[in-house]
Amino acid sequence: MADVHLSSEGAKNLEKKLEYLKTVRRAEIAEQISVARGFGDLSENAEYDAAKLEQAKNEYEIAETEAMLRNAIIIDEAATDISTVRVGLTVHIRNKAFGIDAEYQIVGIAEADPFNNRISDDSPVARGVLGHKVGDVVEIETPGGVSEFEILGIKQ
Repeated sequence: MADVHLSSEGAKNLEKKLEYLKTVRRAEIAEQISVARGFGDLSENAEYDAAKLEQAKNEYEIAETEAMLRNAIIIDEAATDISTVRVGLTVHIRNKAFGIDAEYQIVGIAEADPFNNRISDDSPVARGVLGHKVGDVVEIETPGGVSEFEILGIKQ
């Protein structure tokens, strides 16, 4: 698994999620399996099959979360230089063709939430502005074609 950029809050949230999956969720699934076994013949027991599938999904999610935490690069928000766009910072940009302003926090893929203006550092817009400064105009390949964006501001 590649390196994953996480804020300290994002890392704590993943650790909480991992603890939940390992303790509470595993116990819930074990109970489902136990109840399903009581229904009789396991070869024709849909409840048992569903519970075992849920167990496999949970174990996969545990392994994936552990790998993400192992490969996490924690963003030090306090030490971040805001002279250039970097992961963890918020960038204010303007689409020059449409005159539309937008503000995005650039985060690692694990914390991306486009509906709350948190975009992945792997998204086209983030890749296009990373490393640039206020006043720079960058061309970014978007699904609608190449667009010019001006960087209006950078903040934590």
